[in-house]
Amino acid sequence: MTQRMKFWGRMSAFARAQLRLTTAAKEGLGDPVLAELVVLRASQLNRCAFCIDMHVTNLREAGVGPRRIDLLPAWEESGDLYTARERAALALTEAVTVLTDGFVPDAVYARAAAHFDETELAHLIAVIVAINNWNRVNVTVRQPPGEEL
Repeated sequence: MTQRMKFWGRMSAFARAQLRLTTAAKEGLGDPVLAELVVLRASQLNRCAFCIDMHVTNLREAGVGPRRIDLLPAWEESGDLYTARERAALALTEAVTVLTDGFVPDAVYARAAAHFDETELAHLIAVIVAINNWNRVNVTVRQPPGEEL
């Protein structure tokens, strides 16, 4: 596929704001591996090749094993490969990203709330929202994997 436009270069103020938004969201989550798993899963759902490439690289650099990266699309069927906290975050990620039937189910929200205090949960939601912003722009303009923004 051919890149449609160099969006981020034309929208430098927006890009800086988006980067600040993402940084602020991740700061309160505490666990950088959890944040990377969340953004990778949302990027997989949104089919954002640029973000998948980036976040797989980030996870590898953080020392996350290949099984945890490779099996992320099947996290629900992967037994104890992911912690209960990670599974709750991934379920919320999928619900917010896909918005099945237009809402996030109460059970999914309650599952996440059982593993995160309100501040952490707010940051988790913000991380999910931020990566969906990145994904939607990158998919729309066909941002090539591995290129500078």
